[in-house]
Amino acid sequence: MAGSVLGDAQPWQQVLALVVAAAVVMGSPGPATISVTAVGAAFGLRPSLGYTSGVVLGTIAVLLAVAAGIFGILTSVPGVAPVLAILSAAYILCLAFKIATAPPLAERASTATKPDFLGGFMLAVANPKAYVAIAAVFAGAASQTDALGASTRLLVLVAMIVAIHIVWLLAGTAFARFLRHPRASRVINLVFAATLVLTTLLAVLR
Repeated sequence: MAGSVLGDAQPWQQVLALVVAAAVVMGSPGPATISVTAVGAAFGLRPSLGYTSGVVLGTIAVLLAVAAGIFGILTSVPGVAPVLAILSAAYILCLAFKIATAPPLAERASTATKPDFLGGFMLAVANPKAYVAIAAVFAGAASQTDALGASTRLLVLVAMIVAIHIVWLLAGTAFARFLRHPRASRVINLVFAATLVLTTLLAVLR
């Protein structure tokens, strides 16, 4: 009965359902989204755009890998999945340290070390949650008898990836005005760093 209802849905209804599913599953807190928020809070909007762009393009690469079946092939090779997890964990710990020790914005020099495009891309492609979440949304949409087609699903999900990370980045930069005060800066940065590590552990242990 449910399959029949989904199959009879209009294209715009299927797009809406895909958007909602992506917002809930892919937009929930995870290593990539929390890192974008934390970097935005610690370094401000403009210095965080490079890192955020890397995360977005890396997540899109994950989407394409999942859609093409490449991820399934790679993870079937013994030893690949643990290596991805180790690389992701190592970079996230390094990123968490940078965020936790970032000085207040008022004291920060323009040359202060900050996460860059390559770092964001590497985190995204090694993010365990991204593969699980994207695979769940993409497979769920593909399992329906739909009139959207794979290319439309891909375009919708790419747009959602961009929108989701922009929202998380703006949420982080909203904290930036508090980070000009040394004590508030230290507390907020430590909270974001701890949250980043925690969400990564949860993603790996699922």
